[in-house]
Amino acid sequence: MARPRKPLLSRELIVEAASALVDSEGLDAVSTRRLAAVLGVSGPSLYNHFRNKEEILDAVADAVSVQVDLSMFDATDPRDWREALHDWALSYRAALAAHPHIVPVLARGPGRRPAGLRVADAVFGAMTDAGWPPAQATRIGALMRYFITGSALGSFAGGFVDDESAYDPADYPHLGQAHLLADHRRQVDEGAFETGLRALLDGLALQYEQHGRPEAPGNPAARAASPTFRRAPKRS
Repeated sequence: MARPRKPLLSRELIVEAASALVDSEGLDAVSTRRLAAVLGVSGPSLYNHFRNKEEILDAVADAVSVQVDLSMFDATDPRDWREALHDWALSYRAALAAHPHIVPVLARGPGRRPAGLRVADAVFGAMTDAGWPPAQATRIGALMRYFITGSALGSFAGGFVDDESAYDPADYPHLGQAHLLADHRRQVDEGAFETGLRALLDGLALQYEQHGRPEAPGNPAARAASPTFRRAPKRS
């Protein structure tokens, strides 16, 4: 029997095609009709794999979440909770920066998306293992998501035009170099993210130290010996 000329339709092929459309043209470019045309299939065939466009976009978002490194939250990893959050945040932002158009979907939260839920579970688990009370661990996870997704929703440097005449010194005496920002977009935006991230983590570390080692359920002696109980070092 001759092989089919085109591969059989699958969830993976649909997500791949939808991801390409989102990356190149944005969320509004995705429709079941458009995807069917791209894949060379009939529109109804997509419904054998996804119920609607929203499910497809959820799957595209989860494909981005899969790219986020979670190894720093493993119990055998030597990084303390502060270092783990820092390195995870950089990995998360890098994934979003590579796929900026899907950020509004990710910003809504994980919903039922498996990879998104694994990210939330890893962060919460690492914070409670480090001794943060569950309520505060939840707030830390929320805070990090707000900060990371917010930073990926737009570019500060990209928001300034490269026309020097737009910044008349009579009106904007401090924006004489603003027209140069767009040429240094990556440097400015990544530097701003790193600055904000370190300030955020400094604040959390200060809370951690001021209130002492947070108590958590279980045997304190056993928890102190646990490799997952990683205390952030004091900063000089």
